[in-house]
Amino acid sequence: MAERRLTVAPSGITLGGIGDEAAPDLAGQIEAHTRLGWSAIELRNVDGHALADLGDGAFEQARESIAAAGLRVTCVDSRIANWGRPISGNLGADVAELATLAPRCRALGTRYVRIMSYPNDGLTAAQWGAEVVRRIRLLAAQAADEGLVLLHENCAGWAGESAERTLRLLDAVQSPALRLVFDIGNGLAYGYQGYHFLTQVVDAVAHVHIKDGVVRAGTPVWTGPGDGDCRVADCLRLLAERNWTGVCSIEPHLNVQPHAGVTDAGAAGKDAFVAYGRRLEELLRTADPRLRVRT
Repeated sequence: MAERRLTVAPSGITLGGIGDEAAPDLAGQIEAHTRLGWSAIELRNVDGHALADLGDGAFEQARESIAAAGLRVTCVDSRIANWGRPISGNLGADVAELATLAPRCRALGTRYVRIMSYPNDGLTAAQWGAEVVRRIRLLAAQAADEGLVLLHENCAGWAGESAERTLRLLDAVQSPALRLVFDIGNGLAYGYQGYHFLTQVVDAVAHVHIKDGVVRAGTPVWTGPGDGDCRVADCLRLLAERNWTGVCSIEPHLNVQPHAGVTDAGAAGKDAFVAYGRRLEELLRTADPRLRVRT
């Protein structure tokens, strides 16, 4: 049973999570959020399928289940321009996915679609950047026509490698249909400190992923929030200082890592997800008075 619903004052931060980090099945994802008492859920894979790949009947059942549980969908994590779609791939796959997601996002009550910016595949840095900008301009125009906002994540792709490139992408596209989702822990994989990245892009951030970890033998090892080197508390303080309003979604990566093909943590997945959420609540209570939890 839900214990409470949480927001963080005064910045207006709402806590949520990426559902399939808790369980592959939607029922398990809903259960984990209900146990936490959180009302915000971010959708990536539902019952083992990307949201755009669900049949119409399966999608409608999912929508009804989410609504019946009293959850609101804050963002849909698409495959557009992600690690599986390099710059050499067919842009048509991304255009088609966005077209499928547009009415589904409206039905779910969210405008936000997470994207990345295409891993390189043999192009020079200049060619890569130019083609990324061309594609994202087209996709942002499509999103704007559909009333959606693309949220670029600092992950796989040209603009995810540095704050400077992220700002160059935003400046080149110049569209209100393109903003940012900032993942606090992604810098571990790309060789930068997340907090410093955030200081440069914070004004364009509409959504946040909570992830923490350390680098061991050159490889990221994920930890609980506040237990690693990603300065999670400092990032949250920075958001509070800016009176930022938005959702912080936990993405533990402790048991589930879709990019590595690990999509089901079994029975322990929901418990680990809930424990991670509780650890974040504790961090918010103790890190700074401005991050106090309001029930």
